[in-house]
Amino acid sequence: MRNNAIIPIRREGWSDFLVAEWSLEGAAWEDFHPHPEYNYVLEGELHITVDGKTVVLKTGDSATVPAGKLGRYEAPVFARMLGVYGSNPNGEESSQFKYEEL
Repeated sequence: MRNNAIIPIRREGWSDFLVAEWSLEGAAWEDFHPHPEYNYVLEGELHITVDGKTVVLKTGDSATVPAGKLGRYEAPVFARMLGVYGSNPNGEESSQFKYEEL
């Protein structure tokens, strides 16, 4: 997994948004965020699962993982995304990180 913060996380919190370009290649990533996370697929195919429901995104598609939900992101081959984190004014930490090769 590669991640390049464009507007990086501020540990003290933020009231606007954060932006990062990230990618997965034959891998899955899972995490929990206290803020909403929006992903726009720049290249490839990304599967996102929340609460047992999976959506398949292709280049040009986008999806949201709501605040307070565990999201699983899978790229069976390759996916490059633009990720946007919604506001997190108290700087609550993300958790439950899990990476696996597919």
